[in-house]
Amino acid sequence: MGKTVVITGAGSGFGALTARALARAGHTVYAGMRDTAGRNAARVTEAEGYAAEHGVDLRTVELDVLSQESADAAIATVLDERPTLDVLIHNAGHMVTGPSEAFTPEEIAAVYDTNVLGTQRVNRAALPRLRAQENGLVLWVGSTSTKGGTPPYLAPYFAAKAAMDAFAVSYAAELARFNIETSIVVPGSFTSGTNHFVTGGHPADETTVKVYEGRYAGLMDQVSQRLAALAPADADVRQVADAIVRIVDTPHGQRPFRVHVDPVGDGSEEVSDAADRVRAAFLGRIGLDDLLAPHTPV
Repeated sequence: MGKTVVITGAGSGFGALTARALARAGHTVYAGMRDTAGRNAARVTEAEGYAAEHGVDLRTVELDVLSQESADAAIATVLDERPTLDVLIHNAGHMVTGPSEAFTPEEIAAVYDTNVLGTQRVNRAALPRLRAQENGLVLWVGSTSTKGGTPPYLAPYFAAKAAMDAFAVSYAAELARFNIETSIVVPGSFTSGTNHFVTGGHPADETTVKVYEGRYAGLMDQVSQRLAALAPADADVRQVADAIVRIVDTPHGQRPFRVHVDPVGDGSEEVSDAADRVRAAFLGRIGLDDLLAPHTPV
């Protein structure tokens, strides 16, 4: 049976591809994006056209993860139209590039606001319904940068993604006894097919940037080119959307905790596997191994 899915940051990139893939798989999908009546109005029209052309249930909803009021209103809209909320996908994110020193604390805080606090706002809006239902899936779209290869000039984004991953791991245990399942999808470095770099921010402190440019001239272009060279010819961002569809379609209680989609193979999967084994073993040692899978207390 089709599920009701809400996905944040679904105007472009992974989010838009995933929303469409889930709709094609038979789910009712709410593609969350901000400023739907303004700068994203064209994307709303595109989604409506896609739904009509393919005969799928793809809807858009105003959802700005920087606003608790917007998150609350978005979830309320969904629940006014649908009897349940089955899947919540945290996809919204913002990338910045540049030497770490050049970012002000406020600029770094803004990255955390989107990538970390944004998930908390949406959770606080949606989880009361999922807990009341005692059923659901929270799926987090992470990054191999949290535990794998970490090229320089991306520190604020990498740090925020690492914080989000830690949040996801803790939430998994805290939601297990409400029979809410957690999966973390970990995309690797896709150098084309998303808007991460195109829409990414840069530090305002150009003086410091110029100092670093004297020693690291053209570094970001070098990183992008070398990552692209490592990726196989068949690397396609749609693989991330396909992985998410497979997870959503997997029966409740049988979904994988973490799935990597990494065309480059930067080592994140090996490190994550070890960390997840340690987590499972430790919860067992302290008698909380029931938190490793969704269930309701007997």
